[in-house]
Amino acid sequence: MCGIVGFTSRNKSAVGPLVNGLRRLEYRGYDSAGVALESAEGIKVYKQTGKVAKLDNLLSRALPESERGKYTIGIAHTRWATHGLPTVANAHPHVADNGSLALVHNGIIENYAALRAGLEKRGVKFLSQTDTEVIAHLIAAFDKGDLLAAAAEALKRVEGTYGIAAISEKHPGEMVVARKGSPLVIGVGEDDIVVASDVSAIVAYTRQVIYLKDGDIARITPNGVDIHTLDNSPVTREVQEVDWDIGAIEKGGYEHFMIKEIFEQPDALANTIRGRLDPAGGTAFLSGLSLSPRDLAAVRRVVIVGCGTSLHAGMVGKYLFEKLADIPTDPEQAAEFRYSNPIVGPNDWVMALSQSGETADTLAAVRESIRKGALVSGLCNVVGSTIAREAGRGVYLHAGPEISVASTKAFTAQVTALLMMALKLGRTRRLSFEDGDRLVKEISRLPELVKKVLEGNEAIAKVAEKYAKADDMFFIGRGMLHPVALEGALKIKEVAYVHAEGYQAAELKHGPIALLSEKTPVVALLADIPGKEKTLGNVQECRARLAPVIGVVTEGDEAAAAAVTDALTIPKTCAELSPIVTVVALQLFAYHVARLRGCEIDQPRNLAKSVTVE
Repeated sequence: MCGIVGFTSRNKSAVGPLVNGLRRLEYRGYDSAGVALESAEGIKVYKQTGKVAKLDNLLSRALPESERGKYTIGIAHTRWATHGLPTVANAHPHVADNGSLALVHNGIIENYAALRAGLEKRGVKFLSQTDTEVIAHLIAAFDKGDLLAAAAEALKRVEGTYGIAAISEKHPGEMVVARKGSPLVIGVGEDDIVVASDVSAIVAYTRQVIYLKDGDIARITPNGVDIHTLDNSPVTREVQEVDWDIGAIEKGGYEHFMIKEIFEQPDALANTIRGRLDPAGGTAFLSGLSLSPRDLAAVRRVVIVGCGTSLHAGMVGKYLFEKLADIPTDPEQAAEFRYSNPIVGPNDWVMALSQSGETADTLAAVRESIRKGALVSGLCNVVGSTIAREAGRGVYLHAGPEISVASTKAFTAQVTALLMMALKLGRTRRLSFEDGDRLVKEISRLPELVKKVLEGNEAIAKVAEKYAKADDMFFIGRGMLHPVALEGALKIKEVAYVHAEGYQAAELKHGPIALLSEKTPVVALLADIPGKEKTLGNVQECRARLAPVIGVVTEGDEAAAAAVTDALTIPKTCAELSPIVTVVALQLFAYHVARLRGCEIDQPRNLAKSVTVE
């Protein structure tokens, strides 16, 4: 992985759109980039390690503007290394058949070693350490005059995940694309067709898109798109319209996408909430779940699966479902789920959390849950994503595109959606109308509450100045703030490269307290929820070891503010909303620490936005 772009046109050069498409995908994280361009003279490949800007400079030197018009079809890629170091040789596109065929690929080919050994016995010479190059040589080996048929035969022999795009000088003006477990979207314009692994690389050219499904393979020419299965059965896929424009993926005057997306949260949460609260019933409308009150009443357990930030949101969800609906809830790490032979069945509700809707481990958990007969829902931010389609029911977050690798607004939208789901489930049980009414009113205030946190941005930045040079930090919280401590630690690890650990506050004295010193700041989550007084006791233990304590405290809580070294202030709200307002303060803190440390905030080293490999 990480990013694929393909472009073909009746009359435009492919060079500019391919490079611009790669720039739109830079947020996903990568270590090298390349393009393959086809003309009547054959295929030319250009690759570079490092950023897309280096590739663009290479193209500027190698291809004068006067020559670019002859290249009207091409493919491009940004690579996040899996098999092999980030080198030019391992960068995509990869070639076969003496350079007459070029291919880009996202995913993992699990049986590549066996396939490679077989090809080498037949005299094929490999130029890279990658699994991807195997696919290129297989397609070349099966090409008897039909590129789509050759690709289909090759992919039948592949085990693993893939999203591919291939061109061949033997089939001029034609591109073949296919997917299994790794997303591909086709944008259909009047004179151009754009292929990408993410809609963000397409919307500059068209909003009319086709989401390929697993097992689809398509032949693309400037005249149209022809979609088949690997067994050569023609299929039809709906053309959908993207409901946001290019402005949504621009920085809009902000220094980084991360800070832009943090400040977008009031609007993002308003969109998540809009039309979903039912004041008359003290509950929530969630039509995408397609579940009747009787269906909900039959649920005996909730299982929430996710990875990283989404897992932390699911851990908050455990507290919400158990508190509001009196129902046992188990958050599960999605990568472990299917390998643990999970005990789920018809009375279990499995909720899959994924910002992109393409996370490989979470998708595998969805499929395992469906196989075992569980009720499955997806909570995703990307319309048309694989998890959303395969779950068949769920809640779209409507948080808008999230470009920064470190997730911010998707987390708060996920927790908000889980809160509304817990409210709805609770009202089918023993949650009273009065309690439901209270929550509906408080959820309605959420955008304004987050705005109040954001108003403290400058104060949080000043606190960050004091601690930006720290190499280690601890984050502590109790109850539903414990997952928020984990998320706060994750954020500062992701963007500031600070070693940070999140703990349930009581666990600090069971080992980690041995590491405290005046050089080890502790971030204590002290919102006004049950357990706060005990966390204040833990603060005193930290102060007694000379560790400075940064407290996230409720506005007006003078006792908590006096107990800590520095305070980040949040507005007063109910316990159920405290994780959301607290985490926004932690997001700002992590951002400013990273900024002061000079880190590459939107594209942290070694990370990718959408993890489509296991």
